[in-house]
Amino acid sequence: MKYLKSTLAAMSALLMLFTATACGEASEEGRTKSQDDVSVGTDAVDASADPDIKGKEIVWMATYDLNPTGNQDRSVALSLFEDVYGAKIKYRSTTDDGKFDDLAATINSGDQLDMFPYEWAALPNGVTKGMYDPLDEQMQYFNLDAAENADMKSMAELFKFNGHYYVVPYGTSDPLAITYSRSLMQEEGLDDPYTLYKQGKWDWNAFLSMMKQFVSNAADGEQRYGACGWFGQAILQSTGDTVIKYDGKQFSNNIMSASIERAEHLQEEISKLGLFEPSWHGSFPSEGNILFYGMAPWALGASNAENPDGDIFIVPFPKDPESDTYYLNMNFGAVMLVRNSKNADAVAMYIKCSRMAQTDAKYKAADREKALIQQKNAQGKVTSFITEEQYDFMQTWYDQSKIKPVFDFGYGMGDLMYRETYDYETRGVMNNCADAILNQVQYVNTPDTWAEIRSQWSSVVDTVVAEYNAKLGS
Repeated sequence: MKYLKSTLAAMSALLMLFTATACGEASEEGRTKSQDDVSVGTDAVDASADPDIKGKEIVWMATYDLNPTGNQDRSVALSLFEDVYGAKIKYRSTTDDGKFDDLAATINSGDQLDMFPYEWAALPNGVTKGMYDPLDEQMQYFNLDAAENADMKSMAELFKFNGHYYVVPYGTSDPLAITYSRSLMQEEGLDDPYTLYKQGKWDWNAFLSMMKQFVSNAADGEQRYGACGWFGQAILQSTGDTVIKYDGKQFSNNIMSASIERAEHLQEEISKLGLFEPSWHGSFPSEGNILFYGMAPWALGASNAENPDGDIFIVPFPKDPESDTYYLNMNFGAVMLVRNSKNADAVAMYIKCSRMAQTDAKYKAADREKALIQQKNAQGKVTSFITEEQYDFMQTWYDQSKIKPVFDFGYGMGDLMYRETYDYETRGVMNNCADAILNQVQYVNTPDTWAEIRSQWSSVVDTVVAEYNAKLGS
């Protein structure tokens, strides 16, 4: 989709900004409560077993600052980093288009640079290009054997590469989910997806059946669609399967997977029946002619405000009917240790602070309080809000005993595998696997079937896999 690249950038930035800035203050006039108004105590944190980083300053390069700017206040993570550990973060700005060039240039110059945002391109591409160092020695500080850190441990193992821990996620964010109107569901005589989810019946079959019924209920001359938004990648990864497999030593091409084929056949049917509306929507459409809106929860607040009578709700993406598990595409909260940094311990402590901010009960309570603050514009109009019911339900999505995040190395294997263009022939393999079938109008010359797409791109995957396996062997 033409909005995919910008949406990815926005989601990546929002993941960090959610823990790095005050939630929901779009303007000084609309600010009803700030993060500093929500008490965040740091006195009880025991750092006695952690390295002494007092007085250290780590240099962070990104398109956004972790320090407060404008009307923002300190995040919980930054408060812990500064108040408990006595360290600071220095910001070095870059641009979205030039960030990797700036990263390489700074490393080559020998100037201090310690921390960089995690993005898909980091692994394996950035690592094999010598951009990052592992955090192996610092893993001892994360207490991954504690029950409360079981998910952090599983995520670190998910990303473990060539025997090393380059990516140590402190959490997940921005799951690709489905927003809908409960009022519209009731009007159309359809089941509530939330009820189906609680019953374990929210799967592809229910999802497809509801879209078909909604469209068939249209009055004469009325144009209806079953879905809009970001769906292809969510469908693909709801299988829990990945295009690229990695066994800890070698990569392999998994494009022939039967699970992936089922997901692609679902996309074929949605496309063939004309159920998908490919236009960009920044929130759930208020016209009442689209049933499901696929997007991360960052769009939920505006969806609520723009549909005051819609009784808006949100559910995880439906599961594969052949699976008992809900697999969800999510962003991972992580930062990378830049190659040749002399402040690995300080970077590790920032990761630890970010983890505490997401998991400690008192900080989670503060986050909840902040998330429920309404956003208003200068005229006092509510422009975004989250309900308590929505917020509390979404928190259950991060319990990996219920929903598992998916990571595919294919997104980090260079332009042949991941590149967003408007041309099917020049897009990356991962892009075409994710959504080419759903978006044939945008991408000229897109085949109608998964069999044709797979046949055209499988050899490219083989080439890329061989290239990276050679790097691992060198």
